[in-house]
Amino acid sequence: MAENEKKLRKADEGEKPAKKKQPSKLARLFGKIMRGIRDIKGELKKVVWPTPKQTANNTWIVILCVLVIGFFIWIFDWLAGNGVQALIAIIRG
Repeated sequence: MAENEKKLRKADEGEKPAKKKQPSKLARLFGKIMRGIRDIKGELKKVVWPTPKQTANNTWIVILCVLVIGFFIWIFDWLAGNGVQALIAIIRG
């Protein structure tokens, strides 16, 4: 309570109470960066990494899907190209 009385006396006398020194902008930025890095490390500890067998299996699935989709795009492109050529031939007579 004595500390509060000192603050009140200083306020009565017109003096401002002592403020805590704020860290510089660079120090605050560094603190935010470090807190972010700690958060990232904490999140990475929660990750469940796949086994090499799962990774290989998923890789083969992706390759197969790319090939199948590529095949369908190739067929559509071939059909569209032939359709456009047929229309041009019909228009020219």
